[in-house]
Amino acid sequence: MTDKDDVEVAVIGGGIAGVTLALGLLSRNINVRIYERGNSFREIGAGIGFTPNAEWAMKVLDPRIHGAFKRVASRNATDWFQWVDGYNHNTPDPHDIDEVLIHKMYLGERGFEGCHRADFLDELVKMMPEGKVVEFNKNTTDAVVGCDGIRSRARQLILGEDNPASYPGYTHKFAFRGLLPMEKAKAVLGDAKTQTRHMHLGPDAHALTFPVAGGTLLNVVAFVTDPEDWHHGDRFTAPATKGQVVDAFADFNPAVRAIMDLLPDNLDKWAVFDTYDHPLPTYVKGRICVAGDAAHAAAPYHGAGAGYCIEDAAVLAALLDRVVGPVGSESGKSKAQGIRAAFETYNTIRLDRARWLVESSRFVGEMYEWQDPEIGRDAEKCGKEIEWRSHRIWDYNIDEMMGETANLFHQNLVACCFLGMECN
Repeated sequence: MTDKDDVEVAVIGGGIAGVTLALGLLSRNINVRIYERGNSFREIGAGIGFTPNAEWAMKVLDPRIHGAFKRVASRNATDWFQWVDGYNHNTPDPHDIDEVLIHKMYLGERGFEGCHRADFLDELVKMMPEGKVVEFNKNTTDAVVGCDGIRSRARQLILGEDNPASYPGYTHKFAFRGLLPMEKAKAVLGDAKTQTRHMHLGPDAHALTFPVAGGTLLNVVAFVTDPEDWHHGDRFTAPATKGQVVDAFADFNPAVRAIMDLLPDNLDKWAVFDTYDHPLPTYVKGRICVAGDAAHAAAPYHGAGAGYCIEDAAVLAALLDRVVGPVGSESGKSKAQGIRAAFETYNTIRLDRARWLVESSRFVGEMYEWQDPEIGRDAEKCGKEIEWRSHRIWDYNIDEMMGETANLFHQNLVACCFLGMECN
């Protein structure tokens, strides 16, 4: 088919999805360039966490990526994730921060650790050779992978600008985000509530807290249901004040109100958009594909979106390696045919799993805010949903996925001319 030096891959977007894919390709000696506005790397948001499936996918993609994450990850004081009733308060003491436990789940040893997004990206960038990130230009390339996020231009090129699936939709929820100095958080909340993950549930709002930055900061994400449309156009963030978030959680229990009182005076609120209303029917078109949020932007309630980006990248890196490896070279197919077969394989392997995440994330966000009519405030039902949905994400067998990827690629490569793919 071709030598590795003859294949050029363009990755659009310099966030975590794009950089991890590029590192995976470079570790396989595949030529790649990242195209990013402003000739720089960027990542939106504050805290981020990775579940066991994502950590294993990092090792498959490039073990150095996993090492980078562990260098900046904050260890939880316990290996248990706790979901608590953040609304009801059953004691007369207005300063009592105890909360009723709804569900707790074992994360595994050092499981679901968090870090600051920018810290992780900085570690990844240190591993990128110079000259691999460039501004957009008219250079030709053999394959394009759009890792350009929720407002993806690559998605529009695949589906068409008139297709509603080319654009994300507002979920009618937004989030206030903040980082609290851990000393201040501990002084008010104590060790137990600041050293591991807590999800505080309530009517039409909920909040997530977990340590980041080596345990020096407490990441706070406070979600609120919004009955209105998002009135800020293409901007997914808008200025907000501490008073707004305090008002939104005014009826919650003392623990949650204490968290909100610690937030700074000036904040941003982040609109939650996803691809639920109009899911992508495909992630590929010829030698163009999309990955990460560009393909399957999900609401953040599972905390799995970034992990799914890593899974995408592991599959794509392995497939493009096969295009230029012995399997591809011995097939007698052209470079273009090999890339098309690789992208069709990626589409088959990833589409259903990623689409389920989008659907489940939307459901979970409503469940956390007691909006599901079947579950309501029932702790037992809520716990069962949390358990099976989380384990469907966390227990995914990455090695099995990679084996299925290899087998399907071989089948697609053999059949590529019979599947209606162009042969040039």
